Amino acid sequence: MFSSREAFENDFCPVRDELLGEMYRANEHSLSRLVAGVSSEVRAMLALFCYRRSHLHSLALSVAASCSERELIEAGGRAGSALYALSRGPARRAAPSSDGHRKPITLSTKPLSTFAPLDELDDEDFVEAVPA
Repeated sequence: MFSSREAFENDFCPVRDELLGEMYRANEHSLSRLVAGVSSEVRAMLALFCYRRSHLHSLALSVAASCSERELIEAGGRAGSALYALSRGPARRAAPSSDGHRKPITLSTKPLSTFAPLDELDDEDFVEAVPA
């Protein structure tokens, strides 16, 4: 088996891609069942792996919630400690679940910035601006 340091430094997923996909698509109950089938060391590495990817943050917090603080610290040091705190903090309870109810995306209805109209440039102005 690989060490946690190797997984962190080489940044590879500690579980099969198929299992990661199943976890990503699972609801809260089936995710608990899938996570229970993984060893505690691999679970801690998986939580850290997922947390380094923004689209997997909620999965990372769910997996980290099944780990002890010691396991996460052994796998990721300070990052593991921070992940432990996040997985048990008040923000964790308010996080959207992985059952398909995602936070809606809103787009601005106003322009991001306004530009002043450009004056027409003469060919001479353009030639002078380009370094020779």
